[in-house]
Amino acid sequence: MSASPARLGPRTGTRWVIGIVIGTIFAVPLVSTAIYTVRDSRTGTYSWDRWVAVFSPENTAIMRPLWIAIGNSLTLAVLTVAIVLLLVAPTMILVNLRFVRLKPLFEFVALLPISIPAIVLVVGLAPLYLPIARTLGTGAWTLAFAYGIVVLPFAFRAIQASIDAIDLKTLSEAARTLGASWPTVLWRVLAPNLRSGLLSASLISVAVVLGEYTIASLLNRQVLQTALVVVSKSDPYAPAIFTLMALALCFLLLLTIGLLTRRGFGKASS
Repeated sequence: MSASPARLGPRTGTRWVIGIVIGTIFAVPLVSTAIYTVRDSRTGTYSWDRWVAVFSPENTAIMRPLWIAIGNSLTLAVLTVAIVLLLVAPTMILVNLRFVRLKPLFEFVALLPISIPAIVLVVGLAPLYLPIARTLGTGAWTLAFAYGIVVLPFAFRAIQASIDAIDLKTLSEAARTLGASWPTVLWRVLAPNLRSGLLSASLISVAVVLGEYTIASLLNRQVLQTALVVVSKSDPYAPAIFTLMALALCFLLLLTIGLLTRRGFGKASS
């Protein structure tokens, strides 16, 4: 006699235990970092003076590299997400629709960067960035080309999971039969059905860009992580504060993606 679907998953108590254990593992370092930023080790008192000092005009000169780096990182995040959504996702759809035989090769190439250390990638990317620097300059935004390669394995897995969950060929053929052009098929038919995968790939891209250090440091680009190292020499609390804010931003993005995905599924089911 086969087990019912309701009994295949863990019981409610087990889920709570797993959730508490995992939540504790994530919460302990975050809470410790937060306490470190508000506690005075000499008096044992707590205050928000260090958080206020980060935004005070008196520390503008010290914090200026960090604010510039945050702008660079946000620009890189937008460009990297654009590469994922406008280049990687359409290519994956094309491979799954028209070039199915190339799918294993494409998957191998897409997952290859995850097995290559970042410092090895820099060795290969450095000669390529010489003509890029001569043509486009040495702005931090040029790292989007390298970051597009770094996020490729994670974005590929997120988007491919959504592609495997729908009948891509039937949807596209039905839309084409009704007279829709390929851009319309991509934008109005396939993209809404791939919403969860596209949003997840975007979140992963943002998280990778905000946390990447090796490539930016070795290619002499100023981003959030490299600026945190510079500012930590004059203010040891500022890097911890900005790290917490970056994690809070990623958490809010995760909640937003979850809400948008649920609404998408709710509309689809209705």
